[in-house]
Amino acid sequence: MHISEQRKEGVLILGPEGRLDTNTSEPFEQRMMAVIDAGNNRLVVDLTELDYISSAGLRVLLMSAKRLKNEQGRLALCGLKSHIREVFEISGFLKILTVVENTDAAVAAVVD
Repeated sequence: MHISEQRKEGVLILGPEGRLDTNTSEPFEQRMMAVIDAGNNRLVVDLTELDYISSAGLRVLLMSAKRLKNEQGRLALCGLKSHIREVFEISGFLKILTVVENTDAAVAAVVD
């Protein structure tokens, strides 16, 4: 799995591409934990290039959000395609994670 990275206003934006499932969730989790361990406590995950997400991928996002919250950090998600948004809605994740339309709104959501 390729994960793009960029910074905007001091916020790290990660962009997983393709599928986030049982086969790819482990490398994505390792990357998320590595950037949090490196002191990045304001993160945006841009899901614009994500085509599929399974429960394993949802677990990584939830675990990352909880870890950031414990460290007084924040996580926002953006760029959900309609079928990905439906998975988030059905699973109840839209109620527990910050999900916005685009990267500008996501950056604004995690900046104090």
